[in-house]
Amino acid sequence: MAYSFADTDFERIAAALGVDAEREGGTLRFSLKHEASGRRLAVEITPEVELPEGIATESTTALISVYGSNSFLQLHDCSGLMASEELGEVIFFARQGGRVNGLVVERAAGCSLYANVSEKLLSADFTQLPAEIMMSAVALSMSEPLFD
Repeated sequence: MAYSFADTDFERIAAALGVDAEREGGTLRFSLKHEASGRRLAVEITPEVELPEGIATESTTALISVYGSNSFLQLHDCSGLMASEELGEVIFFARQGGRVNGLVVERAAGCSLYANVSEKLLSADFTQLPAEIMMSAVALSMSEPLFD
């Protein structure tokens, strides 16, 4: 089920990322720049994209798009988010069929994607996981309270 964004969500995202949103129609855009590294990112949130009838079980999807100088990432069917001013990041989650995807956007114009991670890993003992998997499990475990 697509997340229903509220104005308070956009305020939390703006506070965590340290930039105000620019609104263009139904899309909100957050432009990030990190002077020291030269990194730039643009994050666009389209809370409601209409889908053609018969294509999906839902008639709309919440879409998160990240534009970088050398990359383009999209998270479809966003089902929740965590915004942290202290960490300076926002994690957008999509959860379906026992799998979790997470798009982590940092105030310093960094971005990470964790895709198709088993929900079982989120509650596993992280110290027992292989190092290559631990990072995604720890990051995405933040989503558990959203879906209990």
